[in-house]
Amino acid sequence: MKILLFGCNGQVGWELQRALEVLGELVAVDLDSKNVAADFTQPAALADTVRAMRPDVIVNAAAHTAVDKAESEPALARTINAEAPGVLAREAAASHAWLVHYSTDYVFDGSGVLPWREDDPTGPLNVYGHTKLEGEELVRASGCRHLIFRTSWVYSARGANFARTMLKLGADRDHMTVVDDQFGAPTSAELLADVTAHAVRAVARGGAPGGTYHAVAAGETSWHGYACEVLDWARTHGLLVRVPRDGVIAVRSNAYPTAAMRPHNSRLNTQKLKQTFGLTMPHWRSGVIRMLAEAYGFLGR
Repeated sequence: MKILLFGCNGQVGWELQRALEVLGELVAVDLDSKNVAADFTQPAALADTVRAMRPDVIVNAAAHTAVDKAESEPALARTINAEAPGVLAREAAASHAWLVHYSTDYVFDGSGVLPWREDDPTGPLNVYGHTKLEGEELVRASGCRHLIFRTSWVYSARGANFARTMLKLGADRDHMTVVDDQFGAPTSAELLADVTAHAVRAVARGGAPGGTYHAVAAGETSWHGYACEVLDWARTHGLLVRVPRDGVIAVRSNAYPTAAMRPHNSRLNTQKLKQTFGLTMPHWRSGVIRMLAEAYGFLGR
């Protein structure tokens, strides 16, 4: 099996390099790849790359993920999040390859309290959500064999993330405010990569159908709950935490006005993923704790 991975240097793409290598020949490309067109602002050139590589599976981990910035550059967001995946989908259909594409809870309007199912009505609140939904629709309309994974609150040990930011603020401040009316499940890039590898192997063998699946860690929390969990872990492990437990103050989203409206309900139902691929998603806390232990040198202690 030959796999062509776009966006290999991003959070998810980096982990995908590890997870997909065991499945066959992996060609991983990104903006800085030499002699390979992998710039999603130039969608037409991506077709040449697919035709030259002739992969059995195309994995698209590239995206415009700057949610607020997308409000001021909708054309660029649409090119990267919709037009480029559409090109990959058409090439996948023409060559009978599989396409793996990642989407988001932002395709929903964030209402209610129940976890969103794959067939629930969509209703994006911002440009990012609209462009990601259009990307999904173009993939499905192409007729290619595909896996679309919707996920949320993605993090990794590599680079900046919410947990690192909370630890930095917690070490510097006597009190801090964190949003407590947005709910979801922090999901590691490592988990997404492993789910992808399992699913690709299953569909390539003909043992499972393609389609759209929700892939997030189990459980739920708010950003405030997430912050408290991270700071409690830091206290337990002797890291500098100046802010006391009662100094982490819960606030509503309107305390932090942003260019793009955020959904309040980012919960995603993963029963379809479990039933189709036999995968049980671990609780979000286990992934966050593992990431923190890795990032701060506590693995193996």
